[in-house]
Amino acid sequence: MRIVGGKFTGRDLQSPSDRRVRPTAEHVRVAMMEWLAPALAGARLLDLYAGTGALGLEAMSRGAVRCDFVEFRSASLVALKANITRLKMRDRTRIFRHDALRFAAGCQPDAYDITFVDPPYESRQLDRVIDHWRELRFSRWLVAEHAAGHVLPPGGDRHELETTAVTVYRAE
Repeated sequence: MRIVGGKFTGRDLQSPSDRRVRPTAEHVRVAMMEWLAPALAGARLLDLYAGTGALGLEAMSRGAVRCDFVEFRSASLVALKANITRLKMRDRTRIFRHDALRFAAGCQPDAYDITFVDPPYESRQLDRVIDHWRELRFSRWLVAEHAAGHVLPPGGDRHELETTAVTVYRAE
């Protein structure tokens, strides 16, 4: 896995040895970053269920200025920390070893510009994060990666990319 665009193009990212981790595919990250391009410059990011940090780091490679990563699994945290260090981004990132749902429920309104959320596929955790976002509006954009068969609450722009879908919600 590698960064596919921006100033870190081609830089490799470490993946955890945990088979349960499903990093976002390169073609999906490329599409997401193209949709978000106008909003990335100077953006403050939240990467929930961060895993390797690929989404947040890709966005930072393309102009976002800060990212808070939320991850709970030990193997993912090791990879995430290694990736942040490898890209020399420690001064622009924070890592929270926390349950992503609880973290989202505690966010303040307008704390972030863009939130990435990529929980285990077919999990109802995503629906709960969307509910928290709708209630709190902790970011201007909520970008949810999910299985193509997972139908999310209305109001987002849905994009299908093979077996993966990305639904983008935008605060009014």
